[in-house]
Amino acid sequence: MQKANVNLLEDPIRKLFYKYLVPSISATLVTSIYILADTLMIGRGVGPIGIAALNLLLPLFSLFFGTGMLFGVGGGVLLSICKGRNDERSAQEYYTAALICTTIMSVFYLAAGHIFFDPVTKFLGRNETMDIYVEEYGRALVTGAPAFLFSAFFQAFVRNDKAPKISMIAVISGGITNVILDYIFIFPMKMGMAGGAIASVIGALVTLLILLTHLFSSHSTLKIVRHVNWRKAGEVITNGLASFLLEMCSGVATFLFNRQLLAYVGDLGVVVYGIISNSALIVASISNGISQAVQPIIAVNFGGGKKERLKETRRLGQRAIGLSGLVFCGIGLLFPALVTQAFVKPTEEILTMSIPAVRIYFAAFLVMGFNVLYSTWFQSVMQPGYSLLICLMRGMILNSLFVFVLPLFFGVTGIWAAMPAAEFLTLGLCLVLFRRESKTV
Repeated sequence: MQKANVNLLEDPIRKLFYKYLVPSISATLVTSIYILADTLMIGRGVGPIGIAALNLLLPLFSLFFGTGMLFGVGGGVLLSICKGRNDERSAQEYYTAALICTTIMSVFYLAAGHIFFDPVTKFLGRNETMDIYVEEYGRALVTGAPAFLFSAFFQAFVRNDKAPKISMIAVISGGITNVILDYIFIFPMKMGMAGGAIASVIGALVTLLILLTHLFSSHSTLKIVRHVNWRKAGEVITNGLASFLLEMCSGVATFLFNRQLLAYVGDLGVVVYGIISNSALIVASISNGISQAVQPIIAVNFGGGKKERLKETRRLGQRAIGLSGLVFCGIGLLFPALVTQAFVKPTEEILTMSIPAVRIYFAAFLVMGFNVLYSTWFQSVMQPGYSLLICLMRGMILNSLFVFVLPLFFGVTGIWAAMPAAEFLTLGLCLVLFRRESKTV
């Protein structure tokens, strides 16, 4: 059980960083764990078309988890800042407002997801080849939307309530449950795509139930209040929008890449991108985990006006991000075939396309983590506009531009190069914004 005597304003920064690092990375790996387990099992138990169908539905995963983070991280940052200022009443108002918003969106996604399932999945790229696979997986996924939203929501608030280990235990438990059930449902029980989706939903429920135990702990400070200034809900959304877009980046990129690959090389391109996008989810989750490890420390010390502690926290985050980027980029450059073989039994045709694709795409991992870290930094020091701009540039604007423009000159190679180009240009923007802000923070 996480001890309650953690002092984010006084304890050594290095000690705090490592206390939060592993639990935070474990917590943010939740999306990757579910999708990765499904991809591995579906790739072996259903086949490449199953991976293509799953890849088309990834934007829904991003939407559900992203919405949970919208209210969870948005409210959690504000809660931490209020605690740094010893304003407990406002902290609980932010928590209550965020909880109500999450409940409303959970009901909305559950209802709208089933009512508009066919037009939404057709818009995402569903075709006759993968129709039955999308139907089986997607219906179960939509039914589990509330579990995904609330697991992401409570991860953020429990972490900001000085209990990162509970988040870690919850996510690991849910992930293990998902992997075990994936195997049982897809292989011995032969439930196919539906089995993979049901396993993910059950895993999310296990994570959520463990997170909820914190609310009944004597260490919990998360309390629902009766009267809330509803302007605080607007502040939660404004501050959490960057986290939402950070999660949605992968969903938007997946959608755009899928559409372009279907146009240029057909279903095979979607299969290869399904392999790459799952690898990217892991890297993004680890980068986000490092960033979320520093987020409560930054937010509380910003609220307490301790600038030197802010700088030390940022430097530790940058070192961890730089190391992880080098490792993942190196794996892609040196072992592209192994990355492919981890997901499917590749044909010669798949390997011919995937090896250069992995090498080009993985170059983005050198700098992607820094963009995530700077976005979290600005969010935690009450500069949500800068954080939002970073997310829009890397996840929406530059990605959309390059994925359509570069193929006109370089063919399918231009599609794989779109992500590295977007990430490197976004890093330049981050440095400009940081230098401007460093005069005041």
